[in-house]
Amino acid sequence: MAGERYKFRDALKENAGLSVYNTGYETCDKNHSWGPAVRDHYLIHYVSSGKGVLRCNRQEYTIGAGGLFILCPSQLAGYQADAHDPWQYAWVGFNGTDARRLVNLTGFSQQKPVLISSDPSQTERLLRRIADASGNTAAADAEMAGHLYRFLAHLIRMNEQTPTTDTHQTYVRNALRYIQYNYANDVGVTDIAMYVGISRSQLYRAFLQDFGISPHNYLQTYRINEACSLLHNPELSIAEIAGSVGFNDPLYFSRVFKSLKGCTPTEYQKSTKK
Repeated sequence: MAGERYKFRDALKENAGLSVYNTGYETCDKNHSWGPAVRDHYLIHYVSSGKGVLRCNRQEYTIGAGGLFILCPSQLAGYQADAHDPWQYAWVGFNGTDARRLVNLTGFSQQKPVLISSDPSQTERLLRRIADASGNTAAADAEMAGHLYRFLAHLIRMNEQTPTTDTHQTYVRNALRYIQYNYANDVGVTDIAMYVGISRSQLYRAFLQDFGISPHNYLQTYRINEACSLLHNPELSIAEIAGSVGFNDPLYFSRVFKSLKGCTPTEYQKSTKK
C-alpha cells in the first residue's frame, strides 16, 4: 500500500562497531519527499522500482530501479518520489565505530552519493533482512547488526569487482585497505603512501578530496575508534589498549583520544560501565 512503512525502529545510539538506527521499506506516494535536512547517521536507500530524485552537493540525481543512494552524517540533502512513477525503496540508517571505514570501502562518499547495483535481487534481499529482523530485544539488535554487516560486505564486494580506470579511486581504496590491516602497527602516512605508490602530497590531496581530512587525521581517527571498542573490556589497561591500536606512548594516545572524543580514555571506559 502506498505510503505504508514496515518495521521502522529507532535504536539507542551506541559506540558499537555498527548499530542500526532505523530500517524499513516503503512504497511512496507521488511526490513524497524528505528534507532538505541533515541526519546524525548514515542512511542508505535501495530503489527496487519507480524513480525519484536526490538533491545534495548542489546537484540533482535522478535514481531508478537498481540504484542506491546514501546520506552521510551532517550532510544537507533531500529526496522526492517521482510525480508519475514514485519509487519503492528499502532503507537502513546506522552508525558506529566501523561505519565510516565500511562505507568508504563500498565506493560511496559525500561526493559520490549514488551507486548502481550489479546484483539487484541480492541487494534488495540483504537490505530487507535487516528490517525483517527488527525488534525490541538485545538479540534483535545483534541480528540486525549482523545483517547490516552482510549488506555492507555485499556492497564492498561489488565495488571491488567493478573494473575502474579511475586511478584516484584505486589509490584511496588501497590506502583504506592498508590502514585497515596495519593500524595496530607503528605505521604512518609515509608508509601508506609507499604502499599505494604515490607521494605524500598526492595522498594528502586524495584524502582531502574524498574525506575532507588529511590521511594522518584519518589514521588517528581510525585508531581511536578501534580503541573505543577495546575500552569496553575492563580487563585491558589504557597502556595495553594504546599499544593495540598503534600508539607506543600511552600519554600521547590519551591526548589524541581526548582531542577527538572530548574525554580521556579512562573517563570513556568508566562511562561504558554505567
